[in-house]
Amino acid sequence: MRIVVLLIVLSFPIFDVLATLRFARWTGVPALAWFAASALAGALLLRNERDTFRAKTLAALRGDQPLLRGLLDSGRRVLAALLLILPGVLSDVIALLLLLLPINIGPPLATQSIGIGRKTIEGDYRRTE
Repeated sequence: MRIVVLLIVLSFPIFDVLATLRFARWTGVPALAWFAASALAGALLLRNERDTFRAKTLAALRGDQPLLRGLLDSGRRVLAALLLILPGVLSDVIALLLLLLPINIGPPLATQSIGIGRKTIEGDYRRTE
């Protein structure tokens, strides 16, 4: 059973690259363009998720959002980013399906409000010399 799983895991990248080459020939777009575009999208998604994860963790520590919800959503996006970085159309389709899953349903997290809270202090200002 282990050998079968190992063969499936090792043969997936080969079939993925072959499918990409066939897809590139069918569309007329060079395969290198498909590889570069998906790798760039994955790298940008991974970079953006670093900041989003930090914001969600701080929101969970403040009690604004459950911790497990943020971890699940960040893990899903990191896995999708890694699949986008891997060369191939099949892994890109799996990554897009993973990103389209409605796992994190709820109000969006405002990342601008993370950090020091702004409070208004009312009073009079007087300069003395």
